[in-house]
Amino acid sequence: MSIESPCIGVCRIGDRHCLGCFRTIREIGGWSSYSDEEKRAVLAQLPGRRDAAKGA
Repeated sequence: MSIESPCIGVCRIGDRHCLGCFRTIREIGGWSSYSDEEKRAVLAQLPGRRDAAKGA
């Protein structure tokens, strides 16, 4: 089973990442070529980015 993109269709880029999925431009662009391990590493970072954005 492939790991799905965390995109929620709110594609607005803030200072460092998308305000919808909290991935960086590089992560969004590279997602389809990332290995499952790379995707899991990105996904693991998203909650912290989301929390940081809410606290800002």
